[in-house]
Amino acid sequence: MTLADERLKELDNLLLTGGESVLLCCRMAADLIDTGQYEAAREALGELWRGIGQRPKVEGLDERATAEVLLQAGALSGWIGASGQIKGAQDGAKDLISESAALFERAGEADRAAAARGDLAVCYWREGAYDEARITLKEAYTHTGDDELRAKISLRLAMVESSAGHYTDAFRLLTDSAPIFEKNSNHALKGRFHNELAIVLQMLGTAEHSTNYLDRAIIEYTAASYHYEQARHERYLATNENNLAFLLYRLGRYHDAHKHLDRAQAILTRLKDAGTLAQVDETRARVLLAERRYEDAERVITGVIKTLEKGDESALLADALTVQGVIWARLWVYEASINILRRAAEVAESVGALSNAGLAVLTLIEEHGAAMRLPPAEVYEAYLRADKLLRDTQDAEDVTRLRACASVVMRRLADTPIHYQTFSLYEAVHELEARLIEHALEETGGTITKTARLLGVTHQTLNAMLTGRHKLLQKKRTPVKKRRRSIIKKP
Repeated sequence: MTLADERLKELDNLLLTGGESVLLCCRMAADLIDTGQYEAAREALGELWRGIGQRPKVEGLDERATAEVLLQAGALSGWIGASGQIKGAQDGAKDLISESAALFERAGEADRAAAARGDLAVCYWREGAYDEARITLKEAYTHTGDDELRAKISLRLAMVESSAGHYTDAFRLLTDSAPIFEKNSNHALKGRFHNELAIVLQMLGTAEHSTNYLDRAIIEYTAASYHYEQARHERYLATNENNLAFLLYRLGRYHDAHKHLDRAQAILTRLKDAGTLAQVDETRARVLLAERRYEDAERVITGVIKTLEKGDESALLADALTVQGVIWARLWVYEASINILRRAAEVAESVGALSNAGLAVLTLIEEHGAAMRLPPAEVYEAYLRADKLLRDTQDAEDVTRLRACASVVMRRLADTPIHYQTFSLYEAVHELEARLIEHALEETGGTITKTARLLGVTHQTLNAMLTGRHKLLQKKRTPVKKRRRSIIKKP
């Protein structure tokens, strides 16, 4: 018998007061939400539930019971909205959860308020509003002293940082909170920890070409699957299959990737989870693209976009549009490809998903910049935009792509007749050089030797650039330490 079943039996206890029955319903709904049983959670709330994003029936309840009902109704609205890609569901969920958090704070229940803010941050994350999600989670973390709740908040913060391309920060958060998850008996929670750790290891391994990281990622995905099976959390199990398929795709194991995608698709089709199924299909479109099955990839990604356009998850939509842009470029539909990549960047940037927007702009340069399907001035402006959007990225692969795109810009500028220019070639090259050096300095923590190696120049050449035409970047370098003793021996 599950904990939810036990609580359902408790509702038959006639000694429970109205308020106690409501709290028990809320705890049972929270249990069911935690295991992905959204329809059962809606049934557990009974007449309290009035619809997705709708204010629940709280008339006559005390403040604590009201706060709990608002929280569960809000959290459930967010999950059902994501599953069904229902427009406006996240806004409605945020309103309910925010009111819940305020009531908990007023009642002096700091831990419950922090838990509510954790759910609020997930709504922001779904929309691609990573800054808002990060701020909300950090605020929640500082207002609770409960170790398990802090671990949950750290896990969600790692999820946000990973989505924003801050993989080093995500890895640190997960590593620091690992001991708490190891002691926890909640299989669904432990599964999420192993899954998120696998994602971060996968991205670090791919960017750094580290087989050690990638091997560890496979181990973590396997551990996540075990815990999801124990928790009977089919939705998360399907998500884990999708994530593993993405890793296999990056390793070039396309046949194996399709197998895992088939398993995920079967589960999500049965659950009628359109939102997560769209993410699975987006991965499949990437695999088909890698296999050069462009017509099949185009058919799949078109269905993904139709689904995601119905909901609020703009970052996911932007990624799907970016994939579509690449597919159309391969099919020689160049104008449509250019337009859809521009749209992808706008969609992502409009909600604050800056890394997603930056990658869309990079893709625009990669697919159409070198092929001279864009004017040199637009290629140059696109690079500056991508550089700004990806300024905080910790993904070495993104930095490598930026450098490659810089080369495209330099070639286009060099090949362009002067009478077509609306800007100074010298100033453009100077600014581009400064941005590349600044990126490299930030990547290496200001170490001149490592920065020079990353840029492919000598230590002396970089030093001359910093002391000459890029003096403003001097503050980015690590201060030179004075030697305590001379390295030259006196005779």
